[in-house]
Amino acid sequence: MLCFPSGAIATVCTVAQGGILQGKADRVLPVPRPKAGGLADHAPAADQVTAARTVAFPPRQTPGPQTPGPQTSLQETSPRESPRESPSPRESPSPRESPSPRESPSPRDSPRPQAGLRSAEAEPAWAFVLWTTLRLWLVRHLLRPAGTARSPGRLRLRLAGTVILAVIVFAGGAATVLISRSPGRAPAHRGAAVSRAVSPGGVGPSAVARAAAARWVERQVSRAAIVGCDPAMCAALQAGGFPSSDLLPLTSATASPLGSTVIVATAALRSLFGPRLADVYAPAVLASFGSGAAHVDVRAYAAGSVPGYRAALAADLAARRTAGLQLLGNSHIAATAAVRQDLADGKVDSRLLITFSALAAAHYLRIVAADGVAPGASAGMPLRSAELAIPRTATHPGAYLDSVLAFLRAQRTPFLASGLHVTGAGAAAILRIEFSAPAPLGLLGQRASS
Repeated sequence: MLCFPSGAIATVCTVAQGGILQGKADRVLPVPRPKAGGLADHAPAADQVTAARTVAFPPRQTPGPQTPGPQTSLQETSPRESPRESPSPRESPSPRESPSPRESPSPRDSPRPQAGLRSAEAEPAWAFVLWTTLRLWLVRHLLRPAGTARSPGRLRLRLAGTVILAVIVFAGGAATVLISRSPGRAPAHRGAAVSRAVSPGGVGPSAVARAAAARWVERQVSRAAIVGCDPAMCAALQAGGFPSSDLLPLTSATASPLGSTVIVATAALRSLFGPRLADVYAPAVLASFGSGAAHVDVRAYAAGSVPGYRAALAADLAARRTAGLQLLGNSHIAATAAVRQDLADGKVDSRLLITFSALAAAHYLRIVAADGVAPGASAGMPLRSAELAIPRTATHPGAYLDSVLAFLRAQRTPFLASGLHVTGAGAAAILRIEFSAPAPLGLLGQRASS
């Protein structure tokens, strides 16, 4: 176990060893049956109807010897005894299906409307209208009554006219379909939806910038952060997999982005909040995409005041510089020239510095790269990613890598890395450590004070 004799990083190492390493069905009604004495009791049977028809309209008889036939009872077909409500033979229902006169029939038993009547609400399709027009024309001009002479010339003219009419009819139908599907004749609400989904500043450049910003937020921003965005940007983030519970839509009804941790400043939000967005709410830029009026900035929200945030950022930068210089004097840490310069300048994230100090207490470290700053970020934004290579002194590269990974995965927030990626194998393996944005300020000062 190694600790520095004096300085902020010695205290950090001691606390890191004590703190980080400790982390090792609807109801069906019954159908009522016909009551006694109803229409079913008086409905004439099929043989009675036949007998009535025979008596009312007797068949013509040819002269000849008459043979006595069966006597038909006139009482069964007497008009006085037959009910007036009895339907005609074609419309009379069977005794099992005849409904009660006091009860309305079911929709299945209700009679269909007459063929000549048509509901005003049922409009015929255009194809049916065109076919009817063509059929009537054919009947009137091409099909002639029997016995009428047809000259070959007139027949050829009518056939040609029929073909031309058919072509015109189908061309008109195709034109109707194309016009109805034309983007220029889209409904008004569709255009409104498109306008809501696109931020002001141009469709092409604005869409590209918003897509790039959405990808960066999904990969780099912490899932514990609350992201403030306009409705279109929030929809893009949610579609990309960012949790909807971590999104704070900002509209014209929103007085301020209070409660946000990160603000995705599109043209819509710049127009909504004006200069206050950068001067009052979110002074630091974590990443920027696009240019001109269509550019999109991902900003860190200042929880207190802008002067207080800038003072905390400056103090954090100074503490990082001091801690980086002390890590360069650790014999267990080897780094490339570029990484040594980043450590001396205080550009490396505080979470990485504390992690390096804790790892160096039990392992040799070989730091080959440090990065993680997005394009367009403000000055002072730290490098949140680093790459470790297998030390040359490691006799068992696999066991060394497993030990480092187990240590990193056992950490808790804010020292739990958001991403651990291994490329290569054996002695050529590279371990990449990533921390999410935004970087917390004052971690080194809190460790030193404790």
